[in-house]
Amino acid sequence: MGEAQLPELILQVDAQVRFSWVMLGREPRSTRELLMVYAGILAHGTALSAAETARMIPQLSPASVRQAMKWASDERRLSEACGAVLTFMHQHSISAAWGRADLASADMMSLETNKRVFLARNDPRRQTASIGTYTHVRDRWGISYAQPILLNERQSGAAIEGVIRDERLETSLLAVDTHGYTDVAMAIAKLLGFDLCPRLKALKDRHLFLPQGRDIPEILRSICHANIDLAKITAQWEQIVHLVASVHSGHTSAIQVLARFGAAARGDPLYEALAQLGRLLRTVFLADYFVNEAFRRELLRVLNRGESVNSLKRSIYVGRVAGYQAKQHEEMQAVADALSLLANLVMAWNTMKMQLILDRWNTRPSTAVPLELIGRIAPTRTEGINLRGVFSFPIEQYAEHLLPTLGATKSRAAGA
Repeated sequence: MGEAQLPELILQVDAQVRFSWVMLGREPRSTRELLMVYAGILAHGTALSAAETARMIPQLSPASVRQAMKWASDERRLSEACGAVLTFMHQHSISAAWGRADLASADMMSLETNKRVFLARNDPRRQTASIGTYTHVRDRWGISYAQPILLNERQSGAAIEGVIRDERLETSLLAVDTHGYTDVAMAIAKLLGFDLCPRLKALKDRHLFLPQGRDIPEILRSICHANIDLAKITAQWEQIVHLVASVHSGHTSAIQVLARFGAAARGDPLYEALAQLGRLLRTVFLADYFVNEAFRRELLRVLNRGESVNSLKRSIYVGRVAGYQAKQHEEMQAVADALSLLANLVMAWNTMKMQLILDRWNTRPSTAVPLELIGRIAPTRTEGINLRGVFSFPIEQYAEHLLPTLGATKSRAAGA
């Protein structure tokens, strides 16, 4: 696949996607404006200050980079640009060999920050003050949604929120770890139209549940309980539908709902009904998980892909979240989206190069590669990509695609 500098990688993908046009809402008017788009994304997504980014891009001053960071912090622009790159990535036929289009995983990655930041919490693994970013990764690779969250809190609300707010891609199965699961979350996710598939800790200690009065085979009596009261679910069904409709329509967020109906809500009739329904759904899920080996392997595969994407993001974001970025949710959302955009750019570039190589090999029967082998090669490699140093953007090589109007104007002026 060769080697590449990060600026050249960005330009190659932008020439195909024009995500810079998405960021601006129009065609860039000059090379300087195009550079400012890239500078704003790099500053937010690499933990660099305006002065540090200006030293890496000598054509821009720190004041210009600060201006670029200000308007690039619009989460709608970053999210749309990230989605455009993801769509381009999935247009390659190689992506079909990677997995299912309706399967995704969700996991958190912590970003180190100053301990004086109000939203900072101690990361138990790294023992540093950190802020979390919760990312949804597709089975066919690529980040579809990202959001900042607090560490050491249940992630089930963020997991559901990322699915229902992503209107570009349909998700029928979402794999999460134990922190992204509760019984109430499993019920709400099912009523919203998708299945929450947790990889549970201490799986051998988990029990199965059946409605009251059902007969349990002798071999299952030690792990199965017939104590689900269906009358509780029926009595609260109208309130359950209203709650789920509020989440689906955006009148409230899944994060707020799951915070309200956590373990502290025990005794509330609505909580008890949702928990009873969630236990039934968890029983169905565990039956499939234990018996269906292909299903179990799918969940393990997509969760491992989420971990690989987190490793890629750590190779890009090596600094610390600045104090001014952690003061407001919008600033942290910009950091999460910019980092996701840069990670998608790396994966899209790798995908594009892999597709070219595969097409060339498949022209000869002797060098054709089976798709099942290609499906095991990840587009997250960074060995041949230089992510650091003084950046030189060869925009003139891609001006035909990125600045067509400016190029046509110069041509007319030269002809005159």
